[in-house]
Formats: sequence, C-alpha cells, structure tokens
Amino acid sequence: MTDIFRSILPSSAWQKDEPLSSHCTFKIGGNADYFARPEDEASFTELIIAVKKKGIPYCVIGGGSNILFSDKGFRGIVITTQGLKNIEIDGEKMTAGSGAMLPIVSLKAQKSSLDGMRFMCGIPGSIGGGVFMNAGAYGGEFADILVSSRYFDIEKGEICTLSASEHDFSYRHSSYMEHPERIILSADFALRYGDPEEIKAECDCLLKKRAEKQPLEYPSAGSTFKRYPGFFTAQLIDECGLKGYSIGGAQVSEKHAGFVINRGGASASDVLALIEHIKFVIREKHGIDIECEIRFIGEK
Repeated sequence: MTDIFRSILPSSAWQKDEPLSSHCTFKIGGNADYFARPEDEASFTELIIAVKKKGIPYCVIGGGSNILFSDKGFRGIVITTQGLKNIEIDGEKMTAGSGAMLPIVSLKAQKSSLDGMRFMCGIPGSIGGGVFMNAGAYGGEFADILVSSRYFDIEKGEICTLSASEHDFSYRHSSYMEHPERIILSADFALRYGDPEEIKAECDCLLKKRAEKQPLEYPSAGSTFKRYPGFFTAQLIDECGLKGYSIGGAQVSEKHAGFVINRGGASASDVLALIEHIKFVIREKHGIDIECEIRFIGEK
C-alpha cells in the first residue's frame, strides 16, 4: 500500500491508521487503515485506478458533513476530495471542484457580484456532496443552478460529463446515487449578476436563522432525516416526545428535533440505536417510515 502512495502522493498527503473522527462533522468514528488527500484531479484519478487494480477497499468522501463513520473504522483507504477545491469564474458561469466547501463557494460568488448561491452559505458540505444529494436550504437547491458536472467513471477509467437533465434531480436525490462507479470531480453553475451587499445581507440573515434554530454548538451530521411527504419530520419527532431523548452520548437535540447530536463521547452505535428508536416510535404512532439522510461508512 505504501508503495502506491509514495509513487503518486507527497508524504504530507497520506496517513496510516488515521482517526476518522477528525474527518467528519459528527466527530465520531474509528481509524482508517489509510487516509489520502490527493492534491489535484490527476493524482486523484491515478490513486483510484491504482487501488482498484490492487483490489484494495476504498471509499471517497468530501467534507464529511453528512456521514457517520463506524466505530470500527474502515479497513482499506479513505480518500477525500478536499484537494479538488479550485473555483473559477467566467462571467456568470462558475466552475467549482468537488472538494470546495459550500460556504467558501457561496462567499466567492457573493464577492464576485454573482447571485444564486445564497442558500448554500451555511451548509457545511462540499460541492461534490451537494451535487450528489441535491443539497438545499431556505428554498434553494443545487438543481436550480447546476449546468453540468464532471465525473470519473471507475469502470471505464474515463472522465465524463453529465448535463443538468441527466442528474435526475429530485428532493435530496441525484442519479449519482444509482451509480457508485461515478465519482464527482467538478460542477458548472449558471449564476446571475446581483448586488453583493444585498446578497451579503441575505446570507447574514440566513446564517443568523441557522444559528438560532439549529444546534450548531454540538457535532452532528446536519438534518438526520429526510422530509416525509406531507409532514415535517422534526415536528413528528417532537410530537412523539423524543426531543432531548438520548442513548449514550447521542441525543435528539433539544433545540431542533430534526438533529441527532453528539453531546460528548457518542459512538456510532449510540447514533444508530437512537435513529432506529426514533423510526420505531414514529412508525408505531403515525404508521409511516421516515428515511435517514445520513450515509453510514464501515462495518456495523
């Protein structure tokens, strides 16, 4: 394994026996055998090809904001896209690498007098994750502004482009979810010129609302469950008397019932048990099955 890294990455771009709790917003997870941060597309795709050829288990992550790592860690290599963080602007068009963080991309747009990315100013994720799940907030989502995305096809060993319509966007869904062989590299967005001061004022307002309503003071993976058609999931959880309910160090936030938080020392097992309990109670009381929004990585 180390021979692969040394031939592709500088020594500073990979670690052995790396704690995954340091690479996700939940601050939970065991160690990965190896963790790598390719610094550009060439080394990123070369590394993927090399580990696939060797049959080494691997997974790709972005900002780690919508995932829960196993307490057992990951046997293989975890590869982050965070080195793919380039942002380029050409008129009203923006191109951003999959590892670029959404608040930074939103700020770049605002400072360039480009509107359309206000909704992502407080989302603690990456461009790749945003495209993958059609992330959104406060009335906006990726489907509104995305023109195309580029991806590396692991099976073909090629870099390809997907048009907006080919993403099959819907609520927290894109076609990438059905194609694990496709790894997002970058995305193009169609924005529009606007008043930077007005955009900033709106972003400041959204950030204030987020701070007032969400438990940002605790580690979490963001909103835990998807909306159920016709219901506000957080309201259902609250009405079931689960606000503040905890298992181990995992707790349903007292501030916003839609968030499962790490109150301190929570394990992945605590979080999973709490999620299952919430789903069970809502099924028993309302007869519906809510769906978890968080991606779990590793062995349970």
